[in-house]
Amino acid sequence: MENQRNLSDPITLRLPSELLAEIEAVARSCGRSRSWVMVRAMKAYLAAEGQEILELDRARRAAATDGATALDDLIAEMDDNLPGNAA
Repeated sequence: MENQRNLSDPITLRLPSELLAEIEAVARSCGRSRSWVMVRAMKAYLAAEGQEILELDRARRAAATDGATALDDLIAEMDDNLPGNAA
């Protein structure tokens, strides 16, 4: 039992009934538990959208720390550097 506690922490989660029904249907279809299905779904979310959120957060923090250039300022700087000031 001690080993089981090291593997995970139990949580309480409220789900819409229709979502829980889908989870249960998938679990029955593949002979797995609801927990197994939910963990796989959460891992998939964290690998995709979760990583995107973390990357955006890192970029925001880096911009706040290192400074950022406003888009209008960047465009004006590029215009100034174009030959003949075209634009």
